[in-house]
Amino acid sequence: MIKRQDRKAIKAKKHLRVRKKIFGTPERPRLSVYRSLNNIYAQIINDVTGTTIVAASTIEKAVQEKVAFGGNIEAAKAVGQAIAEKAKAQGVTSVVFDRGGSIYHGRIKALADAAREAGLEF
Repeated sequence: MIKRQDRKAIKAKKHLRVRKKIFGTPERPRLSVYRSLNNIYAQIINDVTGTTIVAASTIEKAVQEKVAFGGNIEAAKAVGQAIAEKAKAQGVTSVVFDRGGSIYHGRIKALADAAREAGLEF
């Protein structure tokens, strides 16, 4: 059985490996996704200036009204749609996707697909 500390270290190592290749610019910022057990968070980041342009999560009131629980695929879709709408309002149409060390499957994939359907390109 893998211990909790080992799992965290493995995920951190994967995230570092992904971040070596992915960098957000002002023209094409980075869409970063963090998945916890009960919630999912997404933010669009300009890595040149180190600032967050927009953010969305299942903790927000607008998303909580749409979903009952923040740790499932429906919640991830709602967050993906919310982040895409906020990004378009700020003038961001194209992003680089940072899965944050998680496997591109399940909630991560649902968030990405919902953001694409709502108008983000990546």
